[in-house]
Amino acid sequence: MGGAGGRLAWACGLGLLLLAAGCAPTGPAARRAAPAPQPGAEERGLASWYGHPHHGRRTASGEIFDMHALTAAHRTLPMGTRVLVIHAETGRSVEVRINDRGPFRDGRIIDLSYAAARRLGVVGAGVVPVRVRVIAPPDAAPAAGAPPAGGAAGGDAAGGQPPSSSR
Repeated sequence: MGGAGGRLAWACGLGLLLLAAGCAPTGPAARRAAPAPQPGAEERGLASWYGHPHHGRRTASGEIFDMHALTAAHRTLPMGTRVLVIHAETGRSVEVRINDRGPFRDGRIIDLSYAAARRLGVVGAGVVPVRVRVIAPPDAAPAAGAPPAGGAAGGDAAGGQPPSSSR
């Protein structure tokens, strides 16, 4: 008699599990990106940069990575968010557009393209303390007077081959 009761309890448990699984959200709604933070939102941490080994490869946004464009990788900001990265020790800053995911090392909050790292003056150091301030959510126009972050304006003017990245 214990065998039949045990099977019934097992079947009921399985049925409840399947019912609960059927109610779980699926599809695009379940994988929705975090809402865009408000302009002015800021975080502090370490920045690193990436370049040559990743140049020409597809980013998490689907774009082809251009190490000469003013772009960056961030773990959670929505793709297309524009941020101002401020070097905490020198005060130098650069505006970039988020088009990739990363960095994947503890303590780092943003991975800059080679061009952005050059503008910030951090290529030699590799990893530096920064503040990252949201300027505009995705699909917003660039800040007044700011050069477009996707262009090659921040490229290596000397035309030389950049060193390996710190990613």
